[in-house]
Amino acid sequence: MLPSARTTAAAAVGTGQFSMTRRLSMLSRPSRLSMPPSLLAWSALQGFSVGAMSLTETRYTISEVEARTGLSQHTLRWYERIGLMPQVDRSHSGQRRFTDRDLDWLAFVGKLRATGMSVADMVRYAELVRAGEHTSGARRELLERTRDEVRARIAELSDALAVLDLKIGTYAGRNCGGQ
Repeated sequence: MLPSARTTAAAAVGTGQFSMTRRLSMLSRPSRLSMPPSLLAWSALQGFSVGAMSLTETRYTISEVEARTGLSQHTLRWYERIGLMPQVDRSHSGQRRFTDRDLDWLAFVGKLRATGMSVADMVRYAELVRAGEHTSGARRELLERTRDEVRARIAELSDALAVLDLKIGTYAGRNCGGQ
């Protein structure tokens, strides 16, 4: 019996012959944007060392990243310009070459955006990540504050949903011969 691609990938992962980013991508091929949040955050938080990139690491053009992420080329360039993205590797002709790590980071930034985190806070978070491990406390505080804000919004939305359900129930009762 031949081993499945996933089993083979899992075996290769265990050997340590690939970088951590590559190992994660081998085990989570379907979509980098649908990675479990904890794995996505762990992967994205590993930092942005362009110098540590492998020569065999997959590289993506800005058009390919646009297609994969749904972010416009203008947005990708803006993220880089304001410091939300690390300096993206360039080809000898100056064309941006994004890596799997960059895609992981963009997916994580998308999750931060979904929380309603301000661009300024996202940039601050990116700066803290680049500054190194000694900033982990400040990063945690920023994320905890955002989590508290998300929980408050969820509570607000739950209240609004309850009102909608009540109103819908009222109208459903009228259509069924009720008051």
